[in-house]
Amino acid sequence: MSRSSRHRVLPGFRLSLGFSWFSLGLIVLIPLTSLFLRTFSLSWEEFWGTVTTPRALAAYRLSFGASLAAALANVVFGLLVAWVLVRYRFPGRDVLESLVDLPFALPTAVAGLTLTTLFSAKGWYGQHLEALGIKVAYTSVGVAIALTFIGLPFVVRTVQPVLEEIDVDVEEAAATLGASPWQTFRRVLLPALFPALLSGFTLAFARALGEYGSVVFISGNMPLRTEIVPLLIITRLEQYDYAGATAIAIVMLGSSFSLLLAVNLLHRWSQRRLEARPGA
Repeated sequence: MSRSSRHRVLPGFRLSLGFSWFSLGLIVLIPLTSLFLRTFSLSWEEFWGTVTTPRALAAYRLSFGASLAAALANVVFGLLVAWVLVRYRFPGRDVLESLVDLPFALPTAVAGLTLTTLFSAKGWYGQHLEALGIKVAYTSVGVAIALTFIGLPFVVRTVQPVLEEIDVDVEEAAATLGASPWQTFRRVLLPALFPALLSGFTLAFARALGEYGSVVFISGNMPLRTEIVPLLIITRLEQYDYAGATAIAIVMLGSSFSLLLAVNLLHRWSQRRLEARPGA
């Protein structure tokens, strides 16, 4: 046994790998397998008919569309928040730092009630928006806002450590060489931040797809209009249609896994490209 292996704090590779597979199987693989087995009680025609009803298709469009819009919004706002926290020192910075993590700690149902109150017709925000002809509560816009609220910390906390490693001198050197602020951001900062932004986008998107508590109040839950997929699954379960619920869940699971796999492959490709750059 080598000297390095004798002094390792954690168990060796085989034991660690065995525990990893055991815990992963117990927590992830067995529950997912039971989900597939439950769906096998349906014939292919029944499965296809269940997952392609107009109500289910409308729920897919809303869940994926609102999640995508929220994740893209979080990339922009999360980068700005991370930039302010890393590059500036100001009174109240610690408070802002704590507020970023609030959606992590706040119960999602509380967040949903709060957002619904704010954006309702008589709420602080809603009364002014409705005067302008913009209705938020009980619309798809409200769903996107709720998903943006719960996804923001993922982008901020992913980008922040990467931004801290980028020296301010790099920006100053680019400015000295005649680069405009936009050129400095696009050619110096963005390539280094892109993998972190992509990771934050992936996490926010995945979190939004499965979100229920913060959306169920502000969406209004109107079938074919503002009903999200998690709510449709709950509705099926309440009707004791377990096979139908698992069939819709399988569609969400397969779609989410495919998207996450594609984004992770893109993330790996961007990291390799960044490492291959001269001077990286």
